[in-house]
Amino acid sequence: MITTPFAHASTTSAIDLMAVQVETERLTLPTGATVFEQGRSADSIYGIRRGIVELIGNGGEKLCYRPGELFCYQDIVWGAGEHSNTAFARTPVEILRLDRLRFLNLLHNHPTLALLLIGQQHDRLREQRSSGTCCY
Repeated sequence: MITTPFAHASTTSAIDLMAVQVETERLTLPTGATVFEQGRSADSIYGIRRGIVELIGNGGEKLCYRPGELFCYQDIVWGAGEHSNTAFARTPVEILRLDRLRFLNLLHNHPTLALLLIGQQHDRLREQRSSGTCCY
């Protein structure tokens, strides 16, 4: 029987799945650096290993992502192929970047990744609702 390091995905995080991909690019950015700009081609998913990234939308709405969280997958999976926000490093950050095709292959090979991302979104919405910052 062949086992993989992710045979028990419940103990593996989305960022861990992303980090072990050979094609994953590792970026280190200083505070204030732009990760990507709204309207630009969305061709990659991002995951945070260290630091905080803030996404700012058209209307000034802000979302912060912390270590262990993946972001921008909405733009490449459901969007029109463009970033719907601008992302800035609010602290020095270490970011993982995986291109769209490799991310979709990762999702195909590890379907539990979709559950991990849905869980991340659920936790984010629950946190926003409890803090009164959730927009409908």
